[in-house]
Amino acid sequence: MPPQPDAVTRLFDVRGHSVIVTGAASGLGLAIAEVMADAGAVVTLVDIDPDGLERVAADFQERGAEVRPCVLDVADLAGIERVVAETAAETGRLDAVFANAGISAGPGFAFMESGRLENVDLVHWQKVLDTNLTSVLVLMRACVEPMRARRYGRIVVTSSVGGIQAEPTVGYGYTATKAAVNNLVRHAAIELAPYGILVNAIAPGPFRTNIAGGRIKQPEVAAVFASKVPLGRIAEPDELKGLALFLGSPASSYVTGTVVTIDGGELAGHHFAQEGTH
Repeated sequence: MPPQPDAVTRLFDVRGHSVIVTGAASGLGLAIAEVMADAGAVVTLVDIDPDGLERVAADFQERGAEVRPCVLDVADLAGIERVVAETAAETGRLDAVFANAGISAGPGFAFMESGRLENVDLVHWQKVLDTNLTSVLVLMRACVEPMRARRYGRIVVTSSVGGIQAEPTVGYGYTATKAAVNNLVRHAAIELAPYGILVNAIAPGPFRTNIAGGRIKQPEVAAVFASKVPLGRIAEPDELKGLALFLGSPASSYVTGTVVTIDGGELAGHHFAQEGTH
């Protein structure tokens, strides 16, 4: 039987789909927005950075992609609900939402004294909680009605390997919120499955992004993170695109309640090291 390219194309066909990506002006969010827009989706770009968002939107529009920029701090919970409602109303549908925006909780105790348990700043802890967890809950909740109406939806949350294993290089608030996000995803996946709404998380290992002020781009910090990765390097944001398109497209039709790691083998290496000590 000859190859069936059209059948393969249909698996990843998101042409005309309405997609929301938070934290879309840089890093992983930008990579996600790029792959969805390049595949033909109408992408609502949400970010707190107005200048960055303006530049990114102009780049998209220059190459013919259809995007809708929206300046918003995801900690503005009413704003999240408004963006979802407006997107669904203006595009006539809501197919996929990537809850990607997040902030750092600062360096972990492996790097700095400020990261030690007794030094956790409770004001910043609350800010991390609001941004990395509560905003995800509100965004997911707002998606239910427009997705349930069409019995189709993809909700993808950016988590972290730091939500799966202890990660002394990052702050307490980050690992705590990412661990909570993983169970939030599983919980929602069970409830929403009967409506054709699939809920999954992507758990990246170390990627070269601007989170924490781009600290991971510093050679000495990058070396620490890369030393834990069997592939021996930090990933580039573009390396997330294939997984994002899969989870945001019809191709993922039987995948829900899953936390998918993309970490260069970091978790496998950790497990191997643990086993090797026995």
